[in-house]
Amino acid sequence: MTVLTFVLIIHDVADYDAWKTVFDEAAALRRDAGEISYRVLSDDTDPNRVVHFSRWRSLAEARAFFSFERLVEIRERAGVASPDFLYLNQRASGVLG
Repeated sequence: MTVLTFVLIIHDVADYDAWKTVFDEAAALRRDAGEISYRVLSDDTDPNRVVHFSRWRSLAEARAFFSFERLVEIRERAGVASPDFLYLNQRASGVLG
């Protein structure tokens, strides 16, 4: 059975539009590091509280990427404050309805 791996990042940003520009510019870096797909969500009362939910080839690749020194600079440029990371293995999924 193939284990699906995901990363959930929750962080506050100074300005969503500025953050999204930097996020989009880093797409190739994330893809090359092992990110397969992503979703960006925001808090319904605070558009600058961002959730980045992504699927990865492996958690090892995700952990290596998110500890990459260059990301500190990218986060600063994007206006990211104190991101929280959760590295996740899928246990179940389904569609209701």
